[in-house]
Amino acid sequence: MKRFYFFDIIIFLLILLFVYTAMSKLFDFEQFKGQMYNQALPHALATVLIWTLPGIEIIAALLLLFEQTRLAGLYLSTVLMILFTGYIALVLLGYYGRVPCSCGGVIKSLGWKNHLFFNLFFLLLSILGIFTISRERRMVTKYR
Repeated sequence: MKRFYFFDIIIFLLILLFVYTAMSKLFDFEQFKGQMYNQALPHALATVLIWTLPGIEIIAALLLLFEQTRLAGLYLSTVLMILFTGYIALVLLGYYGRVPCSCGGVIKSLGWKNHLFFNLFFLLLSILGIFTISRERRMVTKYR
């Protein structure tokens, strides 16, 4: 019983994260655009991300919402969190030669280091969700 509550909390937190981030980008699109162009990314990549990232985050939330697509949503969440976390790690390691403003993140008052820990937390939740579903499916298959 505890496992299901824990799993439901994981799913709820991930949906909340992706809905919040997508909506904050869409509601203040011009600011989001400016923040993306300020990042240490090639201009062409920033342009692609500006137009696709909010939609991908909404898709992740929708996939997580329904039991039939939840595993796909967890995999998409994991990939997104790996990419976001990897970018932050590269910024912190000085890979880009400059440290851009972290103002484009989920919680604007967090610096890069705190964003890294924030993202690692959600990455861990995504991975735990995948393991939970996989384990559950193995148990169902085993006892059929």
